[in-house]
Amino acid sequence: MTLFRNVVFVAALAGLVAGLVLAALQAYATVPLILQAETYEGAAHGHSHDGDDAVGGHSHDEEAGWAPADGFERFFYTSMANVVTAIGFGLILVVASELAGGIAGWRQGLLWGLAGFATFTLAPGLGLPPELPAMPVADLGARQAWWLGTVVATGAGLALIAFRRSLPLAALGIVLIAAPHVIGAPQPVSFETAVPHGLHHDFVVAVTVTNLVFWVVLGSVAGALRSRFSDEPEAQKSFA
Repeated sequence: MTLFRNVVFVAALAGLVAGLVLAALQAYATVPLILQAETYEGAAHGHSHDGDDAVGGHSHDEEAGWAPADGFERFFYTSMANVVTAIGFGLILVVASELAGGIAGWRQGLLWGLAGFATFTLAPGLGLPPELPAMPVADLGARQAWWLGTVVATGAGLALIAFRRSLPLAALGIVLIAAPHVIGAPQPVSFETAVPHGLHHDFVVAVTVTNLVFWVVLGSVAGALRSRFSDEPEAQKSFA
């Protein structure tokens, strides 16, 4: 029970810190780009979408119902969503690291955070880069399936390379990492959009950098907390 409590505590606190950091970075780096792209979306439909979702929803005011207002309200709800998501990622990171023997300090936590970034952001983003409002997208179900398959394949591939210490298994790990990209991500029927290429490029860079910082903070804080609060003898016994 002590190990379970420590895992939840570490994941929750690390997720809180990383989620708030991500929200602050988004307010500075990505939200202005989303708002700028929404002007192109509004022009394409003949009216503005001030009530659209912060992540780029395309629903009209009369169809969407309630949505947070721009400014503090939007920032608050985005921050809460980021924290909840970050706690979920924190649980995945801490549980996975415990199964591998635990994180011994913030430096190992930073490496786990980089692995999380590669698995959940970098690899999926190579095939499905972040989209802005008014940009064409492929079928949602197909995108979700490809994203999930890429995450699983990348995570499994990295684990084989890092922990098995075997050349054949490392080769299998490389194959797993490459497989989703060989198959290819689902693509929209048309790539025509009113959004300037430069704006989309800036958005992809901003999302990638903010997520890199997020994962580094999440892993480092989780590693620091785990080394301080975890019951090492019980953790080793539980995962022996």
